[in-house]
Amino acid sequence: QVYLVESGGGLVQAGGSLRLSCAASGRMFSINVMGWYRQAPGKQRELVATITRGGSTNYAGSVEGRFTISRDNAWNTVYLQMNSLKPEDSGSYYCAAWVTYRLDGGDYWGQGTQVTVSS
Repeated sequence: QVYLVESGGGLVQAGGSLRLSCAASGRMFSINVMGWYRQAPGKQRELVATITRGGSTNYAGSVEGRFTISRDNAWNTVYLQMNSLKPEDSGSYYCAAWVTYRLDGGDYWGQGTQVTVSS
């Protein structure tokens, strides 16, 4: 089992920044990819960014150039630095972890943290 706990969400004005953290514990030796999803009310869940154990990253087009995903060397914490935030970035942000990456969602999920960007 893998446990994921997000933190760092909050209310910010458009153009501002937030950094989300995902603290991971448990059988992390089995995890090869971690990432962040988000979901706004009434909208589908969207994959925001992923990072592999080796450090390779991938981003949704809507956040590329504004968001940066990173991890600590111990593979215990994954971060999402969000800059130049827009109201459309608002939503619940969820940390996910995969043993083997697949498009339909992570093997493990956190409870989510709320991000609200005011205009």
